[in-house]
Amino acid sequence: MLSLTRTWAVMSKEFVQLTRDRLTYAMILLLPIVQLLLFGYAINDDPRHLPTAVLVQDNGAFSRSILTAMNNSGYFDISVQARSQHELDRALERGEVQFAVIIPADFTERVVRGDAAQVLVEADATDPSATSGAVAALASLPTQALTRDLTGPLAARRPGSAPFEVVVHRRYNPEAITAYNIVPGLLGVILSMTLVMMTSQGMARERERGTMESLLSTPVRPLEVMVGKLAPYVLVGMLQAAVILVMARVLFDVPMSGGWLALILGLMLFIIGSLALGFLISTVAKTQLQAMQMSFFYMLPSILLSGFMFPFRGMPEWAQAIGVTVPVTHLLRVVRGSLLKGVGLENAGPSLFALALFVLVVGTLAMLRYRTTLD
Repeated sequence: MLSLTRTWAVMSKEFVQLTRDRLTYAMILLLPIVQLLLFGYAINDDPRHLPTAVLVQDNGAFSRSILTAMNNSGYFDISVQARSQHELDRALERGEVQFAVIIPADFTERVVRGDAAQVLVEADATDPSATSGAVAALASLPTQALTRDLTGPLAARRPGSAPFEVVVHRRYNPEAITAYNIVPGLLGVILSMTLVMMTSQGMARERERGTMESLLSTPVRPLEVMVGKLAPYVLVGMLQAAVILVMARVLFDVPMSGGWLALILGLMLFIIGSLALGFLISTVAKTQLQAMQMSFFYMLPSILLSGFMFPFRGMPEWAQAIGVTVPVTHLLRVVRGSLLKGVGLENAGPSLFALALFVLVVGTLAMLRYRTTLD
């Protein structure tokens, strides 16, 4: 028979356990809230107000009308006025803009004569989903942008036809192959999942098994403990990265455009930073379960806010601000920039600096959190 007294005793014991393991149950409550906020507010498959650079070689009224129409579409945000083709290329390679627009010097003359006028739009197509909506919006630009300018005889010259043509050039991934974007991005996600979890659970496992006392009884300093424990995993991480890159080339034919020095340096910084983060988590978590939960809590923004699954520029500004603090975001920029664009150290500099800063901050916190006692 069911005994209410015994059942109540078990329930009381569980409530007491809840108060003792506050970290675990706090995460159980926080995870659904964070997921709801991220999916509800931060995720957007149709990014708008994409940064755009323009090179206007024809300063006539037609050119101004075209730029105004692009701005009013809601997809383009003209943020860079380039003075040369080199500046446009550099802005695209560094990822500062998503689109580059070129209006040639003879544009007005060709429109007036009805002589196949063209506007060139170059898109950073490393992430096809980030540009598809904006490219589709360009289809209506030739028929709508100059409706107020072409009146009278100018409108009568080409009845029923568009006054100019928009030529779209998708750079770095002209065929819009999704694997070219997803497979390099998996490099950061896989390294995060394995390295952070392995390291965070390592010391937690030693604490549970009682082997931590032996380590703490030695004169080993915190820095020596961290370096000694993380060094083998650095080699594991580099081996994982090499395997993923080889498979990306052999199985998915992902282009390898160059930029190997920036790629290797970015991977090294990211691997060391991920291991240091795992070490930091292990100094906070008391059990392997807590270490795994805290690692998963870190992985959630790494996947959703880094630009791996959803366009980074499609997120609101507050979500982008959080995403910039996630190291996976900067590794993805280095990896995709190196493999698809062939960028070197100069163009990858901001992301490499962010990864180096992450290593410094997390490594320092890990050493400060490390205790020479088990209390």
